[in-house]
Amino acid sequence: MWKIRSASSKEDEILTSIAAESEAYWGYDEEFMEIYKIIYNVTPEIISENLAYVLEDEGDIIGFYVVIQEAYLGEVEYFYIKPRYMGKGYGRIMWEHMIDLCESFGILEIELVTSPQAKEFYINMGAVVVSEVLSQVNSRKIPKLRCEVLRKQKK
Repeated sequence: MWKIRSASSKEDEILTSIAAESEAYWGYDEEFMEIYKIIYNVTPEIISENLAYVLEDEGDIIGFYVVIQEAYLGEVEYFYIKPRYMGKGYGRIMWEHMIDLCESFGILEIELVTSPQAKEFYINMGAVVVSEVLSQVNSRKIPKLRCEVLRKQKK
């Protein structure tokens, strides 16, 4: 049975590994991945200073996300799932948890930058492409998306 919980700063290496495995799924070459691992290294500080949560199933961490809060804006810095769990609904579970969490912290809007291959997932979750930005890993342009955190009607 799956559950979502706060990430521990001691899980930095596991989360970095999941991020790299997930990114490599899209077929990037070794040079790209070496630079990626340096830039997107998940540190204990990133985990402890931000909204960092893991999704685990039977004690195995299968995905995680990190949101950096800047007043009423949240920046989704990490949102990754192990490739063997992709397409099974876990991304939606994490997304919905993240949106609920952002709402509870007063975040009104989230932004994220993603690979072109993952863009459709975020669009299906309600995000819209607002621009393209240069990748931190190489000189290609990648999508930047924004999503309003929907306020639920209180009953």
